Amino acid sequence: MTCLLEHTLTHLEKLVSFDTRNPPRAIGTGGIFDYLRANLPGFNVEVIDHGAGAVSLYAVRGAPRYLFNVHLDTVPDSPHWSADPHVLRRASDRVIGLGACDIKGAAAALLTAVNAGQGDAALLFSSDEEANDPRCIAAFLARGLPYRAVLVAEPTMGEAVLAHRGISSVLMQFAGRAGHAAGKQDPAASALHQAIGWGCRALDHVQSLSHARFGGLTGLRFNIGRLEGGIKANMIAPQAELRFGFRPLPSMDVDQLLETFAGLAEPAAAGFTETFRGPSLPAGDIARAEDKRLAAREVADALDLPIGNAVDFWTEASLFSAAGYTALVYGPGDIAQAHTADEFVTLAQLQRYAESVHHIINGR
Repeated sequence: MTCLLEHTLTHLEKLVSFDTRNPPRAIGTGGIFDYLRANLPGFNVEVIDHGAGAVSLYAVRGAPRYLFNVHLDTVPDSPHWSADPHVLRRASDRVIGLGACDIKGAAAALLTAVNAGQGDAALLFSSDEEANDPRCIAAFLARGLPYRAVLVAEPTMGEAVLAHRGISSVLMQFAGRAGHAAGKQDPAASALHQAIGWGCRALDHVQSLSHARFGGLTGLRFNIGRLEGGIKANMIAPQAELRFGFRPLPSMDVDQLLETFAGLAEPAAAGFTETFRGPSLPAGDIARAEDKRLAAREVADALDLPIGNAVDFWTEASLFSAAGYTALVYGPGDIAQAHTADEFVTLAQLQRYAESVHHIINGR
């Protein structure tokens, strides 16, 4: 085992021991942030509480060209964990612990890298990525600090990801007229029938987009996640509520998609509200999406990072991209292990990432 890996595991053991589950949003400025501050000698360090359990730490040494961003919050654990999720367990080829893969392993490797040399470095640790309320990143972006590129750590198997889907979540409400279900119904009488009809038309529309492509991604990802309403089987449903989400390609216009989905309701939905939106990567002007992807590729090539495929999952790299930064996603571990019981990251992935960021920060 190399020194870089051993030191990374030492830091990871400590980072996993801190409870940063989100929700609940109960993360404070002490605990894990005290540990980070203590292990960033020679850095100018700012710890900021943005409220609602959103805390960020911004650390700078020298005059770096690149910013590394890592979120420290994790999803809640589940009853299916086989041991304490906040105690890091070492196996022959992996380490197991809550957040080890998503994405405290990257944080541990960055701490190791900056302490293995004196190279210029900028680190932004955040704690609200899992909350769909990115206060930490929004506050940082408001400062307009200049960086050539931002490397956002998420599990990408040690490959640079240059493009991913956006995300939009919507709440729809349907209104009908209560009545006895025995008679012939007006097609618009039942709110549940309206919702089901809308769902069939929405699925047909999604199928019509199956051949759209961008950067190796194909089609529109779409899911009806919840449908509820009505009273009982022999009563016409006077109301229904449906929640759906979709993940567009960077080349798709989200506002146009929302307008289309809203227009598929017959009659018009009683309510149609987008509850969350995260941009695609690259973000911004659709016409420039490919140019921005190529700019990120130039950064990856300059840093000797292997290029991976575009991915379906969403990351906060898109927020940096939307603000005008060249952004890419790069970190250790497999996204298939994120948010799972007995989450793990392999030692080989940690070793590879630690060596890479050490090279970026300190040179050969």
